[in-house]
Amino acid sequence: MSEKSRLIRRNKKRKLRKRAYFILIPVIIAFIGLSYGAYLYVKADTVLSDSYQEDGKEKSDLREKEVDPNEDNVSILIAGVDASDVRSNSNSSRTDTLMLATLNKEDKSVKMLSIPRDSFVYIPEVGYETKINHAHAYGGMDATVKTVENLMDIPVDYYVKLNFEAFIDVVDAVNGISVDVPYELYEQNSKDVAGAVHLLPGEQDLNGEEALALARTRKYDNDIERGKRQQEIIKSVIKKAVSIDSILKYDNIIEAVGKNMATNMTFSEMKSFISYGTGGGNLDFETYTLEGRDYQPGDTYYWQLDDVALTETKEMFKQHLEIDSSTTASDSDETSTATGDSSNSY
Repeated sequence: MSEKSRLIRRNKKRKLRKRAYFILIPVIIAFIGLSYGAYLYVKADTVLSDSYQEDGKEKSDLREKEVDPNEDNVSILIAGVDASDVRSNSNSSRTDTLMLATLNKEDKSVKMLSIPRDSFVYIPEVGYETKINHAHAYGGMDATVKTVENLMDIPVDYYVKLNFEAFIDVVDAVNGISVDVPYELYEQNSKDVAGAVHLLPGEQDLNGEEALALARTRKYDNDIERGKRQQEIIKSVIKKAVSIDSILKYDNIIEAVGKNMATNMTFSEMKSFISYGTGGGNLDFETYTLEGRDYQPGDTYYWQLDDVALTETKEMFKQHLEIDSSTTASDSDETSTATGDSSNSY
């Protein structure tokens, strides 16, 4: 065989090897990606399914029929409770954060309402008006859901309850979030050590403990501004979690959420909400809060809701769910009941 023939044959082999590499590399990457995706799916199914709590209900009392989140507009009540290992108060904790989200399937839009923790409202569980954050201490999530439904006159289809550890662990799992701190502050940490967290004003990256301190503080403004900060922090967490950089951190995120969460959503129902973030384009995400004024009839401070603004907000969220007053069975007449509970102020 001539030298020229050998060279031609070698070149052909090299070209074949290059083609094989070009084919094999994306196949290997795809295999790794599919394997990781399958691993995450199994882990999410296991961990998040353990967070499921059967509440004995097929639907909200304000629904005519059971909803399917794959097809229907639904609402989710997000409750952050002040329970921690240090406080040992899982059975008597109050809601430190309360947000009602409505999701419109067709528009792929979300409206989120922050409900101030000191809001002076009627609590069906005890039959009188007091701070809304007491509802959880009186009757857990069932009492909290009924209180919010009575207040807003819309069905609460699902709830998600998280504790302090969940917030810290999720922020740490995404390697912190970027937030604009409005002022210098000293705040206690999750172990209730006073002044343990010190933040200076300005845009900066916060870890879990620092983000929790910013979310909880209200010493320098009020509960309304705190609610707005919490909404911005949640947006920052979501933005970071869905970024390309966080793909390899989903394992830690799932673990952080699952071990500190309780919900009446099955894993199958949770999966239906993925479409809101993957439907193409930017997610339409709007935030609101309940307007009102300071109210202190005795020793206890309350947030007295503005009736006109409340009515407008209720109507807006009903429209977003595409329901009207005729499709709900409201017990709102009960809200005229009287006395506050000054013995449990917080």
